[in-house]
Amino acid sequence: MHFKNIYLRSFRIFLFPIAFLYGIVVKIRNLIYDKNIIKSVKFNIPIICVGNISVGGTGKSPMVEYLAGMLKTKYQIGTLSRGYKRRTSGYVLANEYSTAIEIGDEPMQFHKNHPDISVAVGEKRIEAIPQLLFDNPEIKLIILDDAFQHREIHAGFNVVLTEYSNLYTRDFFLPTGDLRDQRSSMERANIIVVTKCPPKLSEHEKFHILKELNALPHQKIFFTAIQYDTPYHIITGEKLLLKKEMEILLVCGIANPAPLTAYIHEQTKTYDALFFSDHHIFSLDDFLDIKSRFEYLSEKEKIILTTEKDAVRLIKFKDKLSDLPFYVLPISLEFLFGQEKEFIKMIERYPNEFYEKEKNYVQDDQLA
Repeated sequence: MHFKNIYLRSFRIFLFPIAFLYGIVVKIRNLIYDKNIIKSVKFNIPIICVGNISVGGTGKSPMVEYLAGMLKTKYQIGTLSRGYKRRTSGYVLANEYSTAIEIGDEPMQFHKNHPDISVAVGEKRIEAIPQLLFDNPEIKLIILDDAFQHREIHAGFNVVLTEYSNLYTRDFFLPTGDLRDQRSSMERANIIVVTKCPPKLSEHEKFHILKELNALPHQKIFFTAIQYDTPYHIITGEKLLLKKEMEILLVCGIANPAPLTAYIHEQTKTYDALFFSDHHIFSLDDFLDIKSRFEYLSEKEKIILTTEKDAVRLIKFKDKLSDLPFYVLPISLEFLFGQEKEFIKMIERYPNEFYEKEKNYVQDDQLA
C-alpha cells in the first residue's frame, strides 16, 4: 500500500477531506474505549499483540515468526490472525491439510515454518480466542497478529512496528496518508520497533529517530533490518547461493517490495520482475505468464525467485513447479546496535510476571 510514486502521492492530497473525516471517526472510537464507555475484554492468559497504526508492509509476519520461535521453547504457543484474503470465513484452526486459500498466506507461512504451534485465523478475534483455547487447552501464550487497532481485546503486551522509510510521525490518515489509527495510539505500545532499516544505520540517524519518536518512559525503541537467507527450491528444498552471473525473474506479491528489489539488484548482474498486489491469489494464467517470462530470459544460468509469503500461494502448482528452477528467498530479523538480548529480556519478562502473579493469587487463596 506504499504509494511511492510522486503522482499518486499528489493525487492523494485531494482526498484530504475524506482523510479528515476518517481521522475524526478513529479518534471518537478510541475515546470511547479510553473512557471505558466500551470496555476491552481481558483474557486470563498472556497475550502479545504485534501490530502497527498504518497500512502496508511494516514487517509484522517476520516479527510474529521471530516471537513464536523464541517463546515456543518455554510456552505452548498459539497465534491468531485475521487470515486476510482467504476463501473461508469464521474461525479455522490450521491442520496438516490446510492451504493458503483456507487460512491466508501469512498464517500458512507460520504453520509451515512452525508446525509445533497452534495457528488459527478468525475475523472476530474476541470469539476466536475462546475457541482456540478450547481446541488446545495446553496453550499458555497467544500472539495476536495485526490486532493493535482492534480495541475489543486487551492485550497485555503490545509490540508496534513502524517502517524506517515511512515513520508514523511523518504520516497522515487514510486515504491521504497510510495511517489507519491516530498517532497517539502509540502510547499504548510497550515496544516500538523501527523495521526495514538499512543494515548499516548510523548512530547519528538512530539518535534523530529516537528524538522524533519521543518514546514514553515505559517504552523502548528497537531497530531491525531484513536479513536475507539462502534461497531454497520451492519443492525439493535444495539450497542455492545467488551469484552475480545469474539472471533472476523475481515473482513478488507483497506490500512493499523496495527492500527486496534493492537486495536482488545488489546480488545479481541483471533481473526481471513480475509484481502482483499484496496477498495476490495466483491463477493458472499467472503461472503461465511467469513461465513464459522466465523462458524469455536470455542468460544461460537463470532462476525464478519468490518470497516465502508468495510461495505458500504458488505451491498449489507443485506438479508444474518441480521441473523449474523456482526458488524461495527466506528472510529473518536482524536487530541493530546489539539490541536483541534486551528485546528478548523484555518479551520474556511479560509472561514470566503474568504467571508469577497468578501463582501468588493461588497461594493467597489457599491461605485464605
